Amino acid sequence: MLVVAHRGASAELPENSLAAFERAVDLGADFVELDVHANAAGQLVVTHDPTASGREYPSLEQALDLMRGRIGVMVELKTPRRYRRHEVVARTVRLLGADDVLVCFQRPALEEARLLRPGLRTVREAWAVGFADARVTARRLAAAAALGLETLVYTVNDTARMRALAEAGVSGIFTDDPRLALHVLRGEDR
Repeated sequence: MLVVAHRGASAELPENSLAAFERAVDLGADFVELDVHANAAGQLVVTHDPTASGREYPSLEQALDLMRGRIGVMVELKTPRRYRRHEVVARTVRLLGADDVLVCFQRPALEEARLLRPGLRTVREAWAVGFADARVTARRLAAAAALGLETLVYTVNDTARMRALAEAGVSGIFTDDPRLALHVLRGEDR
C-alpha cells in the first residue's frame, strides 16, 4: 500500500512547507501530496489556503526541485479554473516529471491536462480514483479495480483505520502522519 504524505509530513511540521516535504522523504513515504494555487501575480505557489497571512509559500518549482528523483509527487491543483488567465493547468503540466501525478477535483482541468499531455497520471478516472475515507466501500473498491484504477483514500490518520484499509486492499492512503502509516504497514504499531 502506498503512503502519500498529505501536504508533507504535516503532523510534525507546517503543511505544504519545504521542511514537511523533506521530512516525508526522510521517513520513506512513497509520495508527497501538495496543494497549488496561483497568487495574485500568477506565480504557482504551494499552499492549501492562499488567504492565510503571515506565511511565505514555496513556489511549485522550489518544491519540485527539492523532491525530484527522491520521492513521488502528487500535485493537487486547487480551483485552477479560477486562475485561467494565469494558465495554471498548462504551466503545472509542463513542470511535472514523468512519474508525477496530477490531482484535481475539477474535471475540466483534468481534461485540459490530459489533452496537453496524454499519458499523464491523474487521480480521477485515469490512473487512480480518490475516495474520501467515509466513502470507501467494498463495492466502490471493486468497481475501481474492474476499471483498472488504483484506489487512494484520503485523509487517514487513525491506526486501526489504516490497518482496515490495508486489509481491504486499497492501493494507498493519504495521511498527515506518514511515520505512523509506515509503522502500521510494517506491523510495528502493535
